[in-house]
Amino acid sequence: MAVVITVPICLLLAVAGLAVQDRAEALGDARTTRTEVGLSLRVQGLVHQLQRERGLTSGLLGGEKEFRPTLAATRKRVDTALREMRRDSAVERVVRRHLGRLAAIRTAADTGTADRAGTFAFYTTAVDALNAVDPVAETATGADRQLRDGLTALRELAAAKESVALERGLLNGVFAEGAFQGREYLAFTEVRATRVAALARFRQVATATQLAALKHAFATEDAKRATAYENRAEDAADGPVPHADAGTWWDAMTVLVDDLYAVQQSVGHDARDRADRLSHDAETDLAAYLVAGTLMTALVAGLAAFASRSLTRPLGALAEAAHNVARHRLPTTVARIQQSPQDHAELLLAVDAPDNPDAQLLRGTAEIAEVAASLHQVEHTALRLAAEQAGLRRTTTESLANLGRRNQNLVRRQLRLITRLERQELDPDALAELFELDHLATRMRRNAENLLVLAGQNPPQPTAAPAGGLEVVQSAVAEVEQYRRVLIATVEPVRLRGHAVADVAHLLAELIENGLTFSPPTEPVEVHGWYDTEDDTYCFAVVDHGVGMSRADKERAHARFSDSGEEALIATPTRFLGHLVVGRLAHRLGEGTRVHLFDTTGGGLSALLALPGRLLAPAENPSASPPPARPAVSSLLNGFRAGVAHAEARTTQGASS
Repeated sequence: MAVVITVPICLLLAVAGLAVQDRAEALGDARTTRTEVGLSLRVQGLVHQLQRERGLTSGLLGGEKEFRPTLAATRKRVDTALREMRRDSAVERVVRRHLGRLAAIRTAADTGTADRAGTFAFYTTAVDALNAVDPVAETATGADRQLRDGLTALRELAAAKESVALERGLLNGVFAEGAFQGREYLAFTEVRATRVAALARFRQVATATQLAALKHAFATEDAKRATAYENRAEDAADGPVPHADAGTWWDAMTVLVDDLYAVQQSVGHDARDRADRLSHDAETDLAAYLVAGTLMTALVAGLAAFASRSLTRPLGALAEAAHNVARHRLPTTVARIQQSPQDHAELLLAVDAPDNPDAQLLRGTAEIAEVAASLHQVEHTALRLAAEQAGLRRTTTESLANLGRRNQNLVRRQLRLITRLERQELDPDALAELFELDHLATRMRRNAENLLVLAGQNPPQPTAAPAGGLEVVQSAVAEVEQYRRVLIATVEPVRLRGHAVADVAHLLAELIENGLTFSPPTEPVEVHGWYDTEDDTYCFAVVDHGVGMSRADKERAHARFSDSGEEALIATPTRFLGHLVVGRLAHRLGEGTRVHLFDTTGGGLSALLALPGRLLAPAENPSASPPPARPAVSSLLNGFRAGVAHAEARTTQGASS
């Protein structure tokens, strides 16, 4: 009975904990929003004054001298707002970066030496930077729809107000001078379009009260007068602006901007009030959940102490049985099922599956007996899953092989078609594009062959003709993407037997692709080939100067090179499947074929492929003897031998221990 009561109470505790966490996050979000909305209103206050100074300065530079007194008063308000914003570090950084030249700009405007377009751009850049650092844009709004809509409305209204202020300042200079300059008319049309889009987004999320306030702002006589002036400017795209008084335009637009600023402040206050209410609700809920959680914790502790006295003995027997199943019986049977052919897996399952749980456990309490029966069922289910998984692995391998074979056939047909098109094409540009397509299809064919290699369904071609070592390297280079970065250094003459040509070229292509991927795009990947008379082997080396590999990564790569089982294919991460392809190709080439990784002198990684003498075909000129290894590759050969000796020593040490 104690167990029956304790389990649901533990679930209740978990639910209460999640609820407490949710309320704590909601409380933090609400407080953060409240603080940041206040900061946003202060930022927008500074933006509002900068917008006014921008417009007055533009008019002054256009020739309206009567703006000087109003501009002087506006500059004082800007300076006051700047001093208040220095308490916030993020805003302070923006101010230092974008308004550091404010004094110089003002002096140039007063002396008439400033460029109107450049001065206007200076103020606009500063306003855009302040709007970008506005914390409302990144406030954590939680799940409250009303608060999210309020913050969105505040952000869109700020964008619309900036567009109106930009238009005010831009046309202030245009009306003062009597004509558009440069790209000013285009800027005017873009600003109007931005305002229309921002107001449309604002109307989608604003409340009825906020929409009414916005409508009132655009319905005043000053707003209508400003619209009439805008229409005059719009009709003056190719000539002088019809007579328009800059002062009248400025006064009308200033009223509109101030009305929009009032609406913006109202929206901000609404959002802050909503955040206050959410914060208060979250505090109340958090306190209630904490009290309830404390009571439930005390109840669970008492029930647990009572229940533990009646569960200790039978649980000991149950733990021993579970240990035997987990450590001995189940792993042994699962291993036998997975290693058996598919038609024997069901038979092994029927033979090895336990018939009944331990009789001693069934004589315990009802709860313990039920757990013992469940443990028996878990063991039986695990064995069943092991059999199904073994079949699934075989099915997956067959599917990979089928898919790879289909892709391979399609790519071969595609290559034949491209070859015919290349022979028929006379246009050099089109022929170059066909060559690129041919190269892409060749890489697709290698990917299809990788599937067959991983599935073990791509047998060698014993009837193929022998090929020279240089031909094999060139074939491998043709199958990589960045083949132009591959430098074929020196490949000593050698002939490979026909059945090994395709696999060696494929293996080299994988090693070259890996070197190209993990080296800088400006660094070449070198390919060397030489005959090692000491071991009667022929060696290919792929050398890059990239990021290299740690010792642990190289050891894991060597382990993948030597593992050809299904477990490796399923357990290996997808980014390392190329290691399995290399390992299985080397395994298919037969005993004596080795792939080893070691560090390149000066940084990078070198991969060395050693082919035994049985894979080498007789030379076309029997009298010619293999040339000795040159000093250019001696360091590569020494590194390979040292690495192999180190690996063999580790293997011997592990066997003796």
